[in-house]
Amino acid sequence: MVPSWRNIRPIDALSSALAACGKRARHAIDQTDELESGHPVTTPDDRQLEDSVGSILASYGRQGELAHLEGGSLPSREVIWCVVEDLLRVLFPGYLETSDLVAADLAARTMTRVRSVAGRLRTEIERGLRFQSGRAVSAADCEDCGPKAEAATLKLLAEIPHIRAVLGTDIEAAYDRDPAAQSFQEIILAYPGLQATAVYRLAHVLHAQGVPIVPRVMSEYAHSRTGIDIHPGARIGRRFFIDHGTGVVIGETCEIGDEVTIYQGVTLGALNFPRDAEGRVIKGTKRHPDIESGVIIYSGATILGPVRIGAGSVVGGNVWLTQSVPPKTRIVASTPQLMHVEQPVPDYQI
Repeated sequence: MVPSWRNIRPIDALSSALAACGKRARHAIDQTDELESGHPVTTPDDRQLEDSVGSILASYGRQGELAHLEGGSLPSREVIWCVVEDLLRVLFPGYLETSDLVAADLAARTMTRVRSVAGRLRTEIERGLRFQSGRAVSAADCEDCGPKAEAATLKLLAEIPHIRAVLGTDIEAAYDRDPAAQSFQEIILAYPGLQATAVYRLAHVLHAQGVPIVPRVMSEYAHSRTGIDIHPGARIGRRFFIDHGTGVVIGETCEIGDEVTIYQGVTLGALNFPRDAEGRVIKGTKRHPDIESGVIIYSGATILGPVRIGAGSVVGGNVWLTQSVPPKTRIVASTPQLMHVEQPVPDYQI
């Protein structure tokens, strides 16, 4: 029988951690008495604000989709991001803790954290499913939303041992391919590519089950922290390594094989979007590249469209590629031309 977490409350041992997550969202409100500079906060009289508030309220009527009113609760980005942080602690016990974790406490702390994650994640998935079913759908109107959310949560938790095994290969790849890597521990603590990949592998499990909104919010946690944007719908093999990482974009329908290395600033994107007779973008089509095993893509390269990069190929820096290439191909940009300039270079001052 599938257990129910509808009535689970946060375990006491995690209460302070959960409260800390909530404090982030309230940080600005908590500063009402005094600015960081130490000067008192002063606000205009309500009468001075009435015109502005009236204009804002009128805009709510004109742009209704920018306001979510009387439509039930959407998933909470703040809660989902806190769940992601706890899932990362489950994946890498002892690395991301605020206090030391000893072996004797591992089982109890893991159970406490997993139960807490399960309750919060189930709630956010159910909210996403209800919203997907209709803007104003209530829990009573979506009887299968709760069971679906529970099943998706259980599936993700059951996949964690497998995810950890795959992440182990990603860490090995980073260590093997980066001469600056001194240890696995350094990679887990300091490498943004691994953090983005770990969050992707969690979010992908939910995306594969058709969970709406929540996987994208999870991916945006990693994107905001690392500058690496991996859509949870992408499919990525083992021993995957993103070096440096800032500016990497991997689109929804990308398929990436094993032993692939990507450097900063790489885009695996769409070239164009097919449209229907009314000019609307047709969703759900294959539009991103496939990268076969053993490919290396250097910094700044852009590969667009449903093309295939053959196994063992090397795509050089700043290459712009919109066609497939066979295996073991080296693609490089034209060598820059050096031009001697006779006149003196202006002395610009900024």
